[in-house]
Amino acid sequence: MPPLELTDWQYDLGGVLMGAGTSIQVIETSGLGRPPVRDSDVDQPSMDGVFAGRDYYGARQVQIDAAINVPGNPAACHDIIAALQADADDEGVRLAGGVTMPLRILRPGRPVKRLDGRLRRVDPEFRRVIHGYVPLDLEFIATDPRFYADEETTTEIPLGWLTGGGFAAPVVAPIYVQSGTVAADRPGWAHNLGTGAAWPVIRITGPVANVSVIHSTSGRRLDLPTLTLTAGQWVEIDTRPGHRTVTRENGGNASALLTPSSRIDLFSLPPGPSEIRWTGFDATNTARLRLTWRDAYTAL
Repeated sequence: MPPLELTDWQYDLGGVLMGAGTSIQVIETSGLGRPPVRDSDVDQPSMDGVFAGRDYYGARQVQIDAAINVPGNPAACHDIIAALQADADDEGVRLAGGVTMPLRILRPGRPVKRLDGRLRRVDPEFRRVIHGYVPLDLEFIATDPRFYADEETTTEIPLGWLTGGGFAAPVVAPIYVQSGTVAADRPGWAHNLGTGAAWPVIRITGPVANVSVIHSTSGRRLDLPTLTLTAGQWVEIDTRPGHRTVTRENGGNASALLTPSSRIDLFSLPPGPSEIRWTGFDATNTARLRLTWRDAYTAL
């Protein structure tokens, strides 16, 4: 189901439209500024002040003070509350670890941005429901405090032979690749248009073996020296906070394929362009690396 179209000052909470021009008036929203901080400051021994340690962001708690206003139609008010409760009760989210739902927000002059988390509170006040008016308190906990672009960005990088050989001219079918002893190396670019670090999902589709993925700007790399994929097989490396998994096409855990020095928790895309290279052995030149991410933002 495609996401709802939003206009300025509207919200989409799990498929329920709220805000300007809707039956749910949003009176006040809090929690959209700087998220809570988990500090690690330490008192200075035998002197004033503290030593400033690392600051980590906690979950973002978004409180929405709203009111359902459907004059003379209490049944419609109950239907809206039921829809919100159904979102919170979705077993595909509620009973699945790490699974979240989106809160999408559109402000004037800004693109649609989203938070991912859980709807923790739906608290209506029914005193005036007979008149079609129900004050409503909502609480949404964003497990990842960053704002993300509404749409995903995808780039696909083929494996090319830039060093250690190439094609013999004239090129006629069938095509033979020279120098199968040197891993191929092909640059590509990923552009994070946001203001914070974005976390990609990397899918490598065979046939290919002995794969390394390198973020050239930072030098960080993901090495899978024992990986062997036949045509149609794939491995997916998910670097997103709360996920961070390595899986095969059959759903199996493939994290053991990564070397100990391969840190998926550090393999992010900083704001701006990032050069991505990947290496591997492929005698057919059909292997592909697909990079998918959402631009990340530190502010709404």
